[in-house]
Amino acid sequence: MSEETRFAADVYGDRLERAVAAMRAAHLDALLVTPGPDLRYLLGSAAQSFERLTCLVINADGATPSVVVPKLELASLQGSAVSDLGLRVLDWVDGTDPYKLVRSALHAGSRVAVADAMPALHLIPLAESFSGLPVSATPVLRELRMIKDEAEIEALRRAGAAIDRVHARMGDFLMAGRTEAQVAADIDRAIQEEGHTEAAFIIVGSGPHGADPHHEVSNRVIQRGDVVVIDIGGPVEPGYYSDSTRTYVLGEPRGEVAKRIAELERAQAAAVAAVRPGVTAEAVDAAARAPLTDAGFGDAFVHRTGHGIGLSVHEEPYIVAGNDLELRAGMAFSVEPGIYFPGEWGARIEDIVVVTEDGCESVNQQPHGLTVL
Repeated sequence: MSEETRFAADVYGDRLERAVAAMRAAHLDALLVTPGPDLRYLLGSAAQSFERLTCLVINADGATPSVVVPKLELASLQGSAVSDLGLRVLDWVDGTDPYKLVRSALHAGSRVAVADAMPALHLIPLAESFSGLPVSATPVLRELRMIKDEAEIEALRRAGAAIDRVHARMGDFLMAGRTEAQVAADIDRAIQEEGHTEAAFIIVGSGPHGADPHHEVSNRVIQRGDVVVIDIGGPVEPGYYSDSTRTYVLGEPRGEVAKRIAELERAQAAAVAAVRPGVTAEAVDAAARAPLTDAGFGDAFVHRTGHGIGLSVHEEPYIVAGNDLELRAGMAFSVEPGIYFPGEWGARIEDIVVVTEDGCESVNQQPHGLTVL
């Protein structure tokens, strides 16, 4: 992992300090983090999780954190903030017990929290050595990761601009007579050409397939008159995701397609307009639903309005009924109402927004309405 794939070391130093403060507030004594989005958030390390234990150990007393790592995987820490921050590296070789190293790095106290990405392969032997069962670190790490710092927001802006450029090229890919799979292959290449490290997901839902929100791609031949849902995204360095959906039609829209999608566009705009600090997540969801219900097809909107995004495609906060979480500046999430008519067609409009001090900023700028190709 090169210097270009992470933020400056002081960004990670600040995150570790905030993690310690959050642990103290939660009355936790230690935090154990294995490879995954949480480790990347705290250290800028994209190390993978294998059968050999890699684990960041943070003590609530503020002592220098330790990283337990297999000697043969020391290279996985290169380019992370470990050396810049002066963290202790405790390496181990096959045939020795890495869990003893973790225990040796723990200070006084028995309230140990583990990140939710820790495999059971490591959680069980670690738990057996603690005086009490570990607890989930999700409440602590969720709070940290939900509020994006300026470096993260800028990464999300870059990701949003990159996926916008892919949507702007859709007229080159999406044509009658081609299969969904052929279109997806072109989109895959374009996603990488426009600055992503990979395509994390591609949905090409043409005609009746568009009525399945989680349809991916198939060998269906796209036909003239089809409504097509294109939902695409992927990570840009240092690992922050794009996610944007637009709806297209091949030729002039039939029947009430244009009218219904115009109502969807109004619903998406209403939800974005509702986003500001102090508003609850469920209120934004309700703002998206009201116009569709008033138009007579609220039942066609069958999923939540949005999900948080960052180092994971789906993370908190979730914009859904029943979530009374109050929005705060720095939260980032999708606003993506959709309408689906089984056996016929579907449509969805999705932007990523970042909550600001007095509203929100959308990182996606492509036109929202039905695009005729």
